[in-house]
Amino acid sequence: MAPYGPAMRIRIVDAFTKRPFAGNPAGVLLLDSGHFPDDDRLQRIATEVNLSETAFAHPLPEGGEADWALRWFTPATEVDMCGHATLATAHVLHTTGTATGTVRFTARCGILTATAHPDGSITLDFPTAPLTPVAAPEGVAAALGAAPLTTHDTGPHIGDLLIELADEKTVRSLAPDIAALARHSHRGIIATAAAEDPAGGYDYVSRCFFPNVGIDEDPVTGSAHTALAPFWSARLGRDDLTGLQASARTGLVRTALRGDRTLLTGDAVTVIDGELLA
Repeated sequence: MAPYGPAMRIRIVDAFTKRPFAGNPAGVLLLDSGHFPDDDRLQRIATEVNLSETAFAHPLPEGGEADWALRWFTPATEVDMCGHATLATAHVLHTTGTATGTVRFTARCGILTATAHPDGSITLDFPTAPLTPVAAPEGVAAALGAAPLTTHDTGPHIGDLLIELADEKTVRSLAPDIAALARHSHRGIIATAAAEDPAGGYDYVSRCFFPNVGIDEDPVTGSAHTALAPFWSARLGRDDLTGLQASARTGLVRTALRGDRTLLTGDAVTVIDGELLA
């Protein structure tokens, strides 16, 4: 018996990628009990794992509106919505035979679903972020290191500023002042631009910086694409798009705007499978 209870299975899953060591890694812990451990333990585990998010899920009784309860923690705090760690959790459920077809999760942001496809990809059904045009806060251009073309608030579940920049090269070359960025949004900044080459396999690029939840730059951010999807669908005149998050690890998110819901499709691969002993 470990000091805090029995050992728990933990997996590290790279999400929104088909290959290891790319995409966004997430910790996934599927709990045997029908409840979560206390918040302090969940936060300590997430801090120890030290990835952008660690997901904790436990099964719910049959017959309800959801199959699993799901929570996400960064190394610093719990968050309302996380796409890549939801994808990672669904990947573990399906690759271990724990679930098939569509899985329903209940989370802080409501009911989310994850549907597995024969090719191994998974589609998440998330709420579309409401976009509100706002003036760029004073100092944000200096903090980001680039001048915004447009700026949008993304609503309460995400709490980011979506900032459109001049071109893909500008997004890729950003080297922001992370401490200064923290003063300009609740969670962070989504920087985006249209793809330089429309035939390159993606329609737009993004990078995401979330200093207020302990993540300087997130490798691939599913939740941000619930704002990127409506933004770029309006600009490009198509509901089905592909976004490239141009972090060092990179990752692709296929987005499909369906009114007040956004479908996020991607792949995942498990890279570590072990035990948490404490």
